[in-house]
Amino acid sequence: MLQQLSGIIPPLTTPFTADGEVYEEGLGRLVEFQVEKGVHGLFICGTYGSGPLMSAEQRKRVHEIVQAQARGRVTIVAHVGAASTEQSVELAQHAASVGIPYVSSISPFYYHHDERTLIAYFRALVQAVDVPVYVYNNPKASGITVTPALLPKLADVGVRGIKDSGFSYIDLTHLMLAMEDRPDFHFIVGTEGIALPAWMTGARGCVSGLANAFPEIMVKLWDLFQAKKYEEAAQLQLKVNKARQFLHIPSSTKAACYTALHARGIDVGYPKAPVLPVEEQKGAEMVAAFQQIGLL
Repeated sequence: MLQQLSGIIPPLTTPFTADGEVYEEGLGRLVEFQVEKGVHGLFICGTYGSGPLMSAEQRKRVHEIVQAQARGRVTIVAHVGAASTEQSVELAQHAASVGIPYVSSISPFYYHHDERTLIAYFRALVQAVDVPVYVYNNPKASGITVTPALLPKLADVGVRGIKDSGFSYIDLTHLMLAMEDRPDFHFIVGTEGIALPAWMTGARGCVSGLANAFPEIMVKLWDLFQAKKYEEAAQLQLKVNKARQFLHIPSSTKAACYTALHARGIDVGYPKAPVLPVEEQKGAEMVAAFQQIGLL
């Protein structure tokens, strides 16, 4: 039976050694930390997970470690986006082969692609695996926006859902309206900044960068929403957005997650170059800000 993809799904930070190899022990510990804190899924090898910075073999190793450590306790989504269809298909097939129940892909990046190319790319992914394929809409990273006109065409070739990181609630609702006659098509919001309003209008979960370091606050927000305690949830959403501001004190939120996790006593090694560790002053400022609101 297919595991449901819903709830709080951190885009898991990938721990690395100082020389850029996957820090396997640290990755296993991080998965265990997330499971213990009550998250519902893990989105691996995405933006926060440095997927595009890794070799195909490193990404495959992350697939294996995370799936083995999770042991079915949370739902795994493997991000398989790459510049070439061939590599994306290879990664998707590997993820499925080790038991990962969902794959997702950003639009192929670097080169500009037209709609015809995007449809062919996602058709190839869908045909390559027997697990649901989600499109990952991240215009800032890919240079391509999944529009309300394009999304139904992707669904026509078998795409089953979308992780929307367009960061606009209005644009998200326009995507939802384009799919309102397809209730089996699933929406996951790709930022905690609009999590509650997105859930209120039908999104099934949130891929939350903040949850990499502070899964508890996002799990609590989800629980309040599920309990229909909307006033409390609205107040907590504001606290989430304040915490999100603090995560942006360093120049890289990806690097910031390593610093925040180390501050929680979790050894996640280093970011992968060219991402640099957070500067000491910025790190201290961020940690102090999290302490002020009781997250550290």
